[in-house]
Amino acid sequence: MKIMDFLDSNAIAIDLKAGDKEGVMKELVDLLVESGAVSSKDKEKIIGILLDRESLGSTGVGQGIGIPHGKTGSIKKLVAALGISKKGLNFDSLDGEPVYIIFLLLAPDDSAGPHLKALARISRLLKDKYLRDTLKAAVDAKGVVKIISQEDQKKP
Repeated sequence: MKIMDFLDSNAIAIDLKAGDKEGVMKELVDLLVESGAVSSKDKEKIIGILLDRESLGSTGVGQGIGIPHGKTGSIKKLVAALGISKKGLNFDSLDGEPVYIIFLLLAPDDSAGPHLKALARISRLLKDKYLRDTLKAAVDAKGVVKIISQEDQKKP
């Protein structure tokens, strides 16, 4: 599974404005709405799904990474947005450190397999410190797409 198969290249922000977890989720869902991947009428419902999932345990997995995710009947295929916070934000991470890279993943209700594969793929990709640093230093969304596309070619 390649990340660019589900990462919406029009839903990448390299300088998130929000300073907290809920704000970042709203900002990333807004990008998915603007890109057409999510309907604006489903926006509040999707944010609620993400926050409900977050209440079960933080998706701040450590090493400066957050992977908020959820399932919704509002979409037909797996879709993700990516945000980078230059200053870092509190995400209640497992390691207590600020989060800089946030992958927001949405899956259709009936897609347990692809959803889990996508989460695993994102986690594997972001284990690489050099890659995390490269993403944080990206100057625009095209640069982020190029970095991730190159990684997709290396690791199936």
